[in-house]
Amino acid sequence: MNFLAHIYLSGDNDFIKIGNFMADGIRGKQFENFSEEIQKGILLHRAIDTFTDAHPVFRESTKRLHERYHHYAGVIVDIFYDHFLAKNWTNYSEEDLEEYIARFYQSMRINHDLLSERAKGILPYMETQNWLSSYQSIEGIHEILTRMDRRTGNESNMRFASEELKEYYSQFEQEFITFFEELRTYSKQKLMSL
Repeated sequence: MNFLAHIYLSGDNDFIKIGNFMADGIRGKQFENFSEEIQKGILLHRAIDTFTDAHPVFRESTKRLHERYHHYAGVIVDIFYDHFLAKNWTNYSEEDLEEYIARFYQSMRINHDLLSERAKGILPYMETQNWLSSYQSIEGIHEILTRMDRRTGNESNMRFASEELKEYYSQFEQEFITFFEELRTYSKQKLMSL
């Protein structure tokens, strides 16, 4: 899962959202340097990633992309799944997506001092380019994948992955819907146990 899903799966606690948002840049036991609530977000993020990578439905989605994108297939599916979360947002939240996103950005600004250096570096671009909102459209997904591809020196070819998104749109969407219900249940249970 990518940023939108990780934030959403954190529940209503802004500090857990912060931890979940910046978890990819926190290695090993470095998470212990943060407050208890931020630690929960980091640990939740790691649990979500482990659950996702091992899930047969997610793996079915990545199989469709593996031949062309190799080990980047999982990253691409993470982005695709955030697209389907944004597209189907009203099925998962009563709050308007744009308002939800604005609240998240505001929380990040208010709690800027708590962010890791990596997260502080990402946030201005994320907010200015409104990555979370751009997940709603295929064009937005294409832009995100193109930027990610540039960061790999264009070796990943992710800039072309929106072609597969269009071609297999209904299959990816159904896989997301099936998978995300299980992930929501797992995340709620995991969060209560942390």
